[in-house]
Amino acid sequence: MNGPIVGVYGIIIMFAVLFLFRLPAAFTMAVVGFLGVAYVTNFTAAFGMIGTDMWNIFSNYGLTVIPMFILVGEFVHYAGYNDGLYHATYKWFGHYKGGLAITTIMACAAFSAISGSNTATAATMSQVAIPSMRKYGYHPQLNAGSVAAGATLGVLIPPSIVLVVYGLYTGQSIGKLFFGNIMPSAILTVLIAATVGYICWRHPDWGPAGEKSGWKERFRALPDIIDILILFAIIMYALFTGVVTATEAAAAACSLGLAICLIRRKLSWDNFVKSIVDTLKISCLVFMIVAGAVVFSRFLALTRLPFEAAGWISTLALPNWMLLWIILICYIIGGCVMDALAFLLVSLPIFYPIVMAMGYDPIWFGQVITIVTTMGSIMPPIGICCYVVAGMARDIPLSTVFRGGLWYVPAYIISIIVLMLTPYWTVFVFSNLVK
Repeated sequence: MNGPIVGVYGIIIMFAVLFLFRLPAAFTMAVVGFLGVAYVTNFTAAFGMIGTDMWNIFSNYGLTVIPMFILVGEFVHYAGYNDGLYHATYKWFGHYKGGLAITTIMACAAFSAISGSNTATAATMSQVAIPSMRKYGYHPQLNAGSVAAGATLGVLIPPSIVLVVYGLYTGQSIGKLFFGNIMPSAILTVLIAATVGYICWRHPDWGPAGEKSGWKERFRALPDIIDILILFAIIMYALFTGVVTATEAAAAACSLGLAICLIRRKLSWDNFVKSIVDTLKISCLVFMIVAGAVVFSRFLALTRLPFEAAGWISTLALPNWMLLWIILICYIIGGCVMDALAFLLVSLPIFYPIVMAMGYDPIWFGQVITIVTTMGSIMPPIGICCYVVAGMARDIPLSTVFRGGLWYVPAYIISIIVLMLTPYWTVFVFSNLVK
């Protein structure tokens, strides 16, 4: 067999192992990738090649940004700021039909601004929001679906771990990626909230209005979120002005986040230890996915499949926008069957050169595929956010959570279309301001 065909078989085998043996994506990519490299070369060369790749990747100083941004999210979580965020947003939006669902989405957006993780956001907000919506008689689909959809914002809103990994892989400025993501994140957040309004218009009994709070109560609730806003603003301002790098900003976020939690007396010693332990678990998960993807990417590169695919697509008599949508459909399907970060790292060696050859901007493309891959977090069969929500709310079946999440899929598609129609205003205005 020639090289590209071996690459195609490798991808098929990887998905077969993933589904038949239910191995974690990181180990599946690593095992299949290593055996593929050994098949194309030999075992001795495979060990040497993979060892060199591992060293080059994990000796990269920029990777330290990942555990530090995760850690500040864990500090915020265990300090109980999630309750304050939910309380404050409820005071402002809870009296509308579907108001608690809108509250959940806004609280998810605020928590995501520090957490950077969709699973952490899903687990945190499930504990806070689902019991409240259940108390007010919200339909299970609207209840669980709003939490799952809101949690996906953890991948989009800076500091996004997916954007960090994308930036490190492609050599793009993480600061530009973060600031370029501000408008797309805002658009998607508004559209997800608007979807709640549409659901309540279609089914008025699904989201009863809550109690209306007076203006004094609303403004009294704002101090509950001021700490989070200050922390986010300081980090983004430092990145914007070029005072610090992304790694230094992550370190500053950890220090400031810990200091705020201690000053406010919100973080006990036990919760501090839990924050460290959870950070280690999540960081190891991310790094294992990165390691597995590096091995599999090396295998694909040796088979020359990415280069042959790029050459073949360039010969198709199709306009660039149509080719781009074909690629995005692949990302949507991939996001449905694999972890978003894992599929992103597997697919970038194939699709990134193609997209660059078509003349698209790498910062803009990073925003688009981040939205597309995270859409898979609420779609069957993998839908990691739906699994987390179903695990936290054991009285709501997984099928109900998935049906609730599917209501929000059009919001993602509209966001992608907006990014394609107005790339300058949605991405470049902010990203080009970063020094």
